[in-house]
Amino acid sequence: MAWAPYYRGDGQARDVKLPEPPPWRQFPRTEQESAKTFQPPPGLVDAVNAALCLHRPLLLTGAPGSGKSTVVDSIATELRLGVPLRWHITSRSTLTEALYRYDALGRLDATQHGEADDIGRFVELGPLGTALLPGDRPRAVLIDEIDKSDIDLPSDLLNVLELGEFTIPELSRHKDSRVTVRRSGGDGTAEIVNGKVQCTTFPVIVMTSNGERDFPAPFLRRCIRFDVPNPDADALTAIVRAHLGVEAEARTKDLVTRFLQDLESKKNVATDQLLNAVFLVNGHLDGDSEQRAKLANLLLRALSDG
Repeated sequence: MAWAPYYRGDGQARDVKLPEPPPWRQFPRTEQESAKTFQPPPGLVDAVNAALCLHRPLLLTGAPGSGKSTVVDSIATELRLGVPLRWHITSRSTLTEALYRYDALGRLDATQHGEADDIGRFVELGPLGTALLPGDRPRAVLIDEIDKSDIDLPSDLLNVLELGEFTIPELSRHKDSRVTVRRSGGDGTAEIVNGKVQCTTFPVIVMTSNGERDFPAPFLRRCIRFDVPNPDADALTAIVRAHLGVEAEARTKDLVTRFLQDLESKKNVATDQLLNAVFLVNGHLDGDSEQRAKLANLLLRALSDG
């Protein structure tokens, strides 16, 4: 089809039916859908199985957009571990927020209004805290972009990763030895005894890093590490086919070739940029080589470009 802009920039209001989104931009999107299109690079399956056998976290390092965060969806789907829990790291993230949140002000306000002292109403386990609850089957949890964290956070994780337990001081000091609290994201409740959470099966932990910093040796010793390689032409073609169901026709091959050249020249480009370009060029353009080139330049622009 010919390129037909929906927005024209002429200030004229018009009724426009917007196009259908790419498959990866359709919502709600489940982890099963992500797992179906995931194409593991060589060596990843061995790394995942090593982490599962040793009950150790898996640390994935690779460029942005290389599919690292999708690995947890693939594992959870294939092993039927339920919906993965997610902890997205920022420079302000702390271990405590990943384990639990205590609303002290909310409890104080309730007490001042004469409400019963139900401390459990004001405690919610975080994603990592929920994953460490005892159970017959492990939970899968993603710790995303851990290299964005404060410098001390990886060291703060050491005891939790080694012992599989933590204590909630507000509950350990409470008069009731058994307190029911909320799980992460409204996923039901859990009973905490004497303020202590201790797993019976170590969770499946996938941590991702963009390689922007080094980690201390004691932290790395507790992880199974895997560096996500840059894909080759066959891998990129398989990724495009899995997401879009299109074969490697001339337009797609040209885009794949250009993307590989950018990777080889050390340009910072992500695989989802290639998918965006293939989707737009194949679905919205027909015969307009000049327009295809313009859009390819727009969509495949290096992430490091200012």
